[in-house]
Amino acid sequence: MLALRKLGAAPGVALVDVVEPEISGSDDVKIEVAAAGICGSDLHIDHWSPGYHHLGPSLPLTLGHEFVGRVVDRGSSAQSPAIGSRVTVVPATTCGHCAACVAADFDACRERRGIGVMRNGGFARYVVVPARNCIPIPDALPDEVAALTEPVAIGVNAVMTAALKAGEKVVVFGPGTIGQAIAVEARRAGADVTVVGFRDESRIAVLRALGFSQLVDLDNSAQAATLSALADSIDCVFEASGAASAFKAALGLLRPKGRLVVVGIHSAPGEIDLVRLVRKRLQVLGSFSSPGTIWPDVVKRLAADPMMYAKFVTHRYSLENILAGFDVGHRRAASKVIVRPT
Repeated sequence: MLALRKLGAAPGVALVDVVEPEISGSDDVKIEVAAAGICGSDLHIDHWSPGYHHLGPSLPLTLGHEFVGRVVDRGSSAQSPAIGSRVTVVPATTCGHCAACVAADFDACRERRGIGVMRNGGFARYVVVPARNCIPIPDALPDEVAALTEPVAIGVNAVMTAALKAGEKVVVFGPGTIGQAIAVEARRAGADVTVVGFRDESRIAVLRALGFSQLVDLDNSAQAATLSALADSIDCVFEASGAASAFKAALGLLRPKGRLVVVGIHSAPGEIDLVRLVRKRLQVLGSFSSPGTIWPDVVKRLAADPMMYAKFVTHRYSLENILAGFDVGHRRAASKVIVRPT
């Protein structure tokens, strides 16, 4: 079968023929992938950005960690999901027996491994995953919307980390899919939301279609000036761009005791004005990935308004043309790109 693979610790990915996977563990299930999203992390892995070099020992592997599909086989110990059922997949696998796992604190498992990042993922027709990572999805939820569960869950988790209150002023740096999800969730919490990008017209257009009007492209000097006018007035800034320069801008926007929630993965350390942070009594919070416990609720949110979330998706490709999807992603000419392996 065809699969999009990272073959070695160097720039580049390749579409190659691989052996169709079969179940090896009794708790595993085999999924026929219906739709998979190209994430910014996939683009960084393709480029071999410094923040992803720790993946080297896991290579070669099939990429793809945002996917949905149908269960076609399962191991002898897997009681659910049923064969034939549609599922989305939490991409973080855990060992199941360490102290953290026994305490059900799966995010603290030291043996966490990402599907599509440290073990074979969903940019192929079939993938084998632990049954416990599967989240059922309703029949009425379209495949490409269900494939958004992972980035939307990251956005929901970030807003939960911020503990937003109705009426608060929020700025989101980074108008990509996760930034869009944060904006939607912050609006749901009753916040006043401004989203900031840089030469991101395709993504800003998605936010405009989602009903956001306070949109800033820093490449436009007039729009950049409107952002400067918000100095010292913002309750919470979400950094979802992965740009180190956003730290300085964020600290300048925050009011005293404001919160900075860092969501993006950065290729290099960012500089923080610690004197400003101390004197303004700011809080810096990290929000990484999302706990599987919130995924069923995220699926319900997607199912409640699939037409809104469908606006996140701007491009669609077959697996045979996935490299074209990577190309539009690298050129920032797309928002969310969906791949159809079948």
